[in-house]
Amino acid sequence: MEVHSSPPLENQEPDTKKLKMSTTTTSDDDESHHPTTTVDGGAAPIKPARLKRRKVALFFAYCGVGYQGMQKNPGAKTIEGELEEALYQAGAVPESDRGQSRKYDWARSARTDKGVSAVGQVVSGRFYVDPPGFVERLNSKLPDQIRIFGYKRVTGSFHAKKFCDRRRYMYLLPVFALDSSCHRDRESVVASLGSGNDLVKCLECSERGRKVFGVMGKRAFDDLKNEKEGLDIESGSLSNNTVEKEEIENGVSVNGEELKNEELKHENGDVGNGFGVAEVKKSEFCYGDKERERFNRILKYYEGTHNFHNFTTRTKAEDPSAHRYIISFDADSTVVVDGIEFVKCEVVGQSFMLHQIRKMIGLAVAIMRDCAPESLIETAFRKDVNINVPMAPEVGLYLDECFFYSYNNKWEDSHEEVSMKAYAEEAEEFKMKYIFSHIASAEHKDGAVALWLHSLNYRNYPDLHWSDCKAENIEVKDLQEGSNDEVNTIKTVEVTNVAEGVDV
Repeated sequence: MEVHSSPPLENQEPDTKKLKMSTTTTSDDDESHHPTTTVDGGAAPIKPARLKRRKVALFFAYCGVGYQGMQKNPGAKTIEGELEEALYQAGAVPESDRGQSRKYDWARSARTDKGVSAVGQVVSGRFYVDPPGFVERLNSKLPDQIRIFGYKRVTGSFHAKKFCDRRRYMYLLPVFALDSSCHRDRESVVASLGSGNDLVKCLECSERGRKVFGVMGKRAFDDLKNEKEGLDIESGSLSNNTVEKEEIENGVSVNGEELKNEELKHENGDVGNGFGVAEVKKSEFCYGDKERERFNRILKYYEGTHNFHNFTTRTKAEDPSAHRYIISFDADSTVVVDGIEFVKCEVVGQSFMLHQIRKMIGLAVAIMRDCAPESLIETAFRKDVNINVPMAPEVGLYLDECFFYSYNNKWEDSHEEVSMKAYAEEAEEFKMKYIFSHIASAEHKDGAVALWLHSLNYRNYPDLHWSDCKAENIEVKDLQEGSNDEVNTIKTVEVTNVAEGVDV
């Protein structure tokens, strides 16, 4: 018996399957979906040129002023929100994916806080980068303070966050912040009167040595049973004196009297500062070898793996994510911007938590200004200790670069190196024009760091004088009560459990 089979059709093509977007795919490209057209008479189909989605890593920089951080947040103005909309406007993202970043495999290397800038930020995703001119089209849709440097083709499995080995942040700290006699808090100035070392009241900041609202850190889960309103420095006892916030626009207030700006002008002469100190002496402090050695020694305490639960918020000591590895932390060089000398604090780590770097800088500055002992850093690493660590202003912090060493080593033979090397010159120009100038301007105009320095006192941060008792067999013995209403006298003071916060 013969079996007849139908002859194959010469011009028939197999049905094409629709490609799916997936974060697990290993393909570099994803074709766009254009309809297939045919010639007259239904002959062979003609396929028009198709644009393809490419998996790429975008390199860009931004000045964080005016933004509520990097990560997209509904109702807030963020860098990510601006960039996503610009990608759509530039044709890199289709209408169907607009506002839905998961559909194009969006990932960021670092998440910066409110007001924090970046020079070497990296995000990855699948975008339509053709035709040529993608970077120019994208920059035309962005404000000047956000700049796209370029992009690199990457593997289909590339993830900007997961594949980032380490991140480098920089903090520009004014040199005067390390001078213990500069921008002193009001209590220290008052306490120094009549002594052989009178401190000069900070005329530029006037009464800003009082309690500064909104700059002190606060742990979300701390038990605030006894809120401390004030601290008497001489006796070390807490007082209930509340301090009201003062608003002074055209002058400053000294002892309740408003002085006009003209009366405050001084050029190493005599001034009336309200505390009986007549002469304003210019500080001779400089970031020399001795100061550099001490500051770097303090920063070295942070290197290695530690429990940084006291250097962030909303993370408890028992949480494994509180453990972070700091590769290096140093401050070896300075830079002068608009007449202000800054110390360049460089920290490199695998990853960082919310506010972690700003709190590390804050405590290091407090130690340099002799507001706290160096041992407080190691105490803060302890799992059984909860302390309130000062947090430096956000204006001086910026993300300098993200590194992808493991990825580059694995794919060096087939893919471009994912690094900022090709954009170094352009990045340096952006950094000087937008980021450095903004940091200096904020100090000239608002006194961001100077104002914060006035808050570094025991009233705002009582934990700065928290003493760590290293002796093992320390107990609290009897407190003998004096007769005739005399003050209680402590015969022997020992601590049974330092972890419970017994302060001696």
